[in-house]
Amino acid sequence: MSTYIKQLKEVSMQDVAVVGGKNASLGEMLSQLARKGINVPDGFATTAIAFRLFLQHNNLDQPLDALMRQLDRQQFTNLKETGAKARALLQQAELQPDLREEIIRTYHAFSGSKDLTVAVRSSATAEDLPEASFAGQHESFLNVTGEKALLEAVHQCFVSLYTDRAIKYREDNGFRHNEVALSAGIQRMVRADLGCAGVAFTVEPESGFKGVVHLSGAWGLGENVVQGTVTPDEFIIFKETLRKGKKAIIQKTLGEKARTMVYGETGTVNVDTPLDKRNQYVLSDAEITTLANWALLIEDHYGKPMDIEWAKDGHTGGLFIVQARPETVHSSKNAYQVTEYKLLETGERLTTGEAIGSKIATGIARILHSPKDADRLKPGEIVVTEITSPDWDPVLKNAGGIITDKGGRTSHASIVARELGVPAIVGCSDATQKIQDGDLVTVSCAEGKTGFVYKGMLKYEENALDFSRIEMPVFIDVMMILGDPEKAFQLSFYPSKGVGLMRMEFIITHAIKVHPMALVKFNTLKDGAVKQAIEALTFQYADKRDYFTDKLSQGIATIAAAFYPREVIVRMSDFKTNEYANLLGGKEFEPEEENPMLGFRGASRYYNERYREGFELECKAIRIVREEMGLTNVNVMIPFCRTVAEGEKVLQVMDECGLARGRQGLKVLVMAEIPSNVLLASEFARIFDGFSIGSNDLTQLTLGVDRDSAIVSDLFDEQDKAAKKMFSMVIREAKKSGVHVGLCGQAPSDFPAFTQFLAEQSIDSISFNPDALLKGIENINQAEKIISESY
Repeated sequence: MSTYIKQLKEVSMQDVAVVGGKNASLGEMLSQLARKGINVPDGFATTAIAFRLFLQHNNLDQPLDALMRQLDRQQFTNLKETGAKARALLQQAELQPDLREEIIRTYHAFSGSKDLTVAVRSSATAEDLPEASFAGQHESFLNVTGEKALLEAVHQCFVSLYTDRAIKYREDNGFRHNEVALSAGIQRMVRADLGCAGVAFTVEPESGFKGVVHLSGAWGLGENVVQGTVTPDEFIIFKETLRKGKKAIIQKTLGEKARTMVYGETGTVNVDTPLDKRNQYVLSDAEITTLANWALLIEDHYGKPMDIEWAKDGHTGGLFIVQARPETVHSSKNAYQVTEYKLLETGERLTTGEAIGSKIATGIARILHSPKDADRLKPGEIVVTEITSPDWDPVLKNAGGIITDKGGRTSHASIVARELGVPAIVGCSDATQKIQDGDLVTVSCAEGKTGFVYKGMLKYEENALDFSRIEMPVFIDVMMILGDPEKAFQLSFYPSKGVGLMRMEFIITHAIKVHPMALVKFNTLKDGAVKQAIEALTFQYADKRDYFTDKLSQGIATIAAAFYPREVIVRMSDFKTNEYANLLGGKEFEPEEENPMLGFRGASRYYNERYREGFELECKAIRIVREEMGLTNVNVMIPFCRTVAEGEKVLQVMDECGLARGRQGLKVLVMAEIPSNVLLASEFARIFDGFSIGSNDLTQLTLGVDRDSAIVSDLFDEQDKAAKKMFSMVIREAKKSGVHVGLCGQAPSDFPAFTQFLAEQSIDSISFNPDALLKGIENINQAEKIISESY
């Protein structure tokens, strides 16, 4: 048995002390998961003993210990100097002859007659433990060919144990420097430079939601994704339906992937990505599904959320897992204890990018061009730079926030921001141009997936919440009102029985942006500029209708997956004609109305030839979500249905679209927001599965008050006797008919007396906006207590 070398397939996670966390994990997967279909490049590794004997052979133990004792452990003022001296000692050293001979012998036995191209990766003996990932602290070398290059790469891995960032990392995590050794892993090279590469998390990296696999990737070597040099493609896969063999990809986002990292004559270089490849996803749906299934197998094997690196060989087309380690940020947090951040004022927007985290920070913006500028950064200031890499780690420890021109959700800056618990906005493209050094700025990641940088220090508030301590009502189901898929994973931790109203309009406005009929009738559009704008948005789709169903189904599926298996009730589109007209291409298809609130809206559109084909696209998207994606917790609701006959027409169209009421358990509810819905509630209950009272519209139409009119808006009151009588009537009739009845609106959170009224009527559910949810729960609990005490 060799003292210096271990075959990867011979080691497991029991050998972290021998070959380090990274190599132990690779060996574990080779020996335990390869038979389940996971491809891991084979190889071998030098041992911790080999490294310690290397130090002894060169008499380095005492000089290195002396250097580390001189380190300023408070301010780290001499970190650069100390690190440089330590690396110089290691650089001047030589690998012991017997280690060199064994590496060469094993390499030739591994590669055969020709010199095989390999990757040489550093693996620290304390690496990839749950309490410390060591990710990116040490060097790796790719495309290494031949004996001389291999020995040099192993030597440089040893040297990298004392990079400035690695020294600082060990100090921050309480590791004694002389107790950490370095193992060099030598693996068959995956030619990702000719293919693509990226990372996978088995937990959603922003919210910590554990129900999905988050994949990202770009063309060429994976360093561009890890370091954030490019904005990668992103894919989200729902684990529950993936296990069931359903179409589990619930979200696909095309990244710009502007650069591709390939091998040059003297190392790796970044080249411009051709336009056709920028506009193409790096993985097919089948490959996404394969990687997601592998990620599930790896997570199941390790029994914890994992951070995984993958690569696709450009020669063979084969997919490989090249690294897997425990995810260290969200797995150690209680997702039910959160702090909500809310801006209290608005300001001039300087730039936007991808929000990392959900916090808000204010401070002085400090533009830094490299880690060498570290002395310019004062604690708490906001770092603004083009891109970060592991060399930035000691600098970023002092940052109150991070803003970068480049990068995505899995970039180095994003990972560090999550570890430090500071907000970051990445991939802004123009932050270093739009923000001036010394500016006072506000970094807001509290407004969804998009992060905003505002001029000045805006006021905001923090609110600490512990959802695990909240007592839920006994008789009334608490539901949420939701429209933005970007917030779904975070909001899934809020206490609720599901989503009582999912507004489809948000997805259409923000993700689709195009009027559905403009996609149906794309070839006959009259406005050339509009047609060109639609083409730019939909260039990936030969049939423009598929763009609508793809985007809509993904948005709905994201919310449905976040709350699965809890019910999500999707309201079919309820734009007014003036709102539809504002969508791209909408003016060609929408009439001008004097009073859109009472005009061509809701159910009346769905069977009308002006819009029926658009409604059919909505139905197709719902069917994709329920039947292809397997998210049968989705039910639908029809808004503004004026008559029973109109309801029957809508149900007939749905039936023709393959979305029949009752098909695979589908429930179809109706909004109770028109007096006719109340007066004929028993007849509506005959054709629908329940009611959701739209308190705003029903109050408005009962009192004849335009709630948007400043002159008469003071007459709008859900607690008016006439309005309450309407609510009471529809609840009573629903109960008689044995169908569900709920209410969506602001009043139950604003007015405890109104909540008590609804509880006395025995309403089944109340849906709240997220910011009103906790107050609503408090009001319901109080109402139920009063009622129970009265008996």
